[in-house]
Amino acid sequence: MIAGVGQQALLSIISHLVFIAITWWTLQAVHIEKLLKPNRVFQARLFYILLTIALGSTVSNFFLDYFLWSKQLPFLFRGE
Repeated sequence: MIAGVGQQALLSIISHLVFIAITWWTLQAVHIEKLLKPNRVFQARLFYILLTIALGSTVSNFFLDYFLWSKQLPFLFRGE
């Protein structure tokens, strides 16, 4: 059981990092600079990083929940 918890934690960490990286790559195609005030470079970079983490984590949580639910679905059909 402890090994299963460790595997789930490792899967969650890897999933979050992968989806944060994908989100960062995807946001490179969006011109967010047009929405921000000029001469606010540090704030713009921080906003970009926080937006990337928020979106990447949300998408990762969706896929992790879906994966967990798909593993639990067979319990619905057990005859016990």
